[in-house]
Amino acid sequence: MAMKTVQLNTATIGPEAWRNSSIKTIKLSQNIVQRSDKACDLGKCMDPVPQLRDTVAQLSNDEIHRYVREARAVVAKLRESLLDTNEEIKSLTRGREALEKALEHKRKDIRLNKDSHEIRVSRPSRERDHDGADDLLSAERMHLLNLKRMLEAQLRLVQQQLQVLDSARKRLAATIQERSRVLDLICHALSSVTNTHTTKNGISNISSGGIRPATPQTPRADPLGPFTPQAESALSEAIDARLRSSGLRRELKDLIDRTHKLQQAAHKSVNDGLTQKLAETITLKQHLQVGAGENKHSIHRSQRWYDATERAWGYTRGPVTTSDLTTRERLDRPIVRVFQRHPGTQLPEAQEIVRGGDGLLESLTATSRNIGLLKLAQLRLREDIRDKKAAADVDGAIFRLRGRKSTHRWVMGEAF
Repeated sequence: MAMKTVQLNTATIGPEAWRNSSIKTIKLSQNIVQRSDKACDLGKCMDPVPQLRDTVAQLSNDEIHRYVREARAVVAKLRESLLDTNEEIKSLTRGREALEKALEHKRKDIRLNKDSHEIRVSRPSRERDHDGADDLLSAERMHLLNLKRMLEAQLRLVQQQLQVLDSARKRLAATIQERSRVLDLICHALSSVTNTHTTKNGISNISSGGIRPATPQTPRADPLGPFTPQAESALSEAIDARLRSSGLRRELKDLIDRTHKLQQAAHKSVNDGLTQKLAETITLKQHLQVGAGENKHSIHRSQRWYDATERAWGYTRGPVTTSDLTTRERLDRPIVRVFQRHPGTQLPEAQEIVRGGDGLLESLTATSRNIGLLKLAQLRLREDIRDKKAAADVDGAIFRLRGRKSTHRWVMGEAF
């Protein structure tokens, strides 16, 4: 309300100073009144309302609710990342177990290869010459050692990645615990953070039982906000670790499949080589048996001829004593004595008998020598057959051993 100026009568009787003092006091009061009115008008616009305490408390509560809801969204995001990290650790742990199993199989294959080498040493000395089966076993050993080194290197990478994932999980857990300190008075359920989820068609529906709600959006990183740079760093570290772990699991699976195929190919090549060597040994043994039969037959023929020649030689020599000679066997039998009454009638009968006996004796000696050589050849054939049989038994035992242990269902150090 505007203040009216007081009009004073110009005709005065009192002193001027007295009048001026009163006028000055009046003007001063008018100025103060005007300032007071302006202050009141300004106070109506600027001064706090009477319910200041309630209003300030409500604003503070709203700010707290906003901060807590954002913190709950951050914690939900961190918990989801923690669950994904746990699942990734489980998957990588299963991959590590599969890798350790494959590595154990390679070690068993190396042990089986070594046992095959040691068993082949027990072959007879005649059959110990270096052959193609030995080359295949040596190549298989080198191949298995290379596969074993590859799997061990991959296992070290997997163990290191598991340590990285465990470190990221611990950091996430610590961050969740620190961010959850302000959530004591609010529901922690993820459905309380967001009650809608988006379908494949882009339609937002109310989440129902069995349907996982959509992950809430986290605010921007703020050192003094609910989503601190430390939380952002822990979240990004976990995401990077999971990505590397996922790629490592794919590499791990490919490596296990590739090494298994290579090991099977090497195992099959060695088995094929042993089978071929076994077939060659059995074929040679059969030829040796045929040769031994022919040799035995020849020994029998030679022995019969020797016996017949010995009897003929005995017949040619005649009886041991002269008294056992019959008249027709004597060189001076009557017909010869009568024939020799004329001169020049000498008969070569005695010389022919001696010459025939010497020829039969030489035949006996040659036949005896041939029989001895045949028996010596028969002995060597039998020894070779025995060695071939022993070598075939050894190779067959190795082949059966490899087939029996190819399933890897045995313990290292187990006896045959």
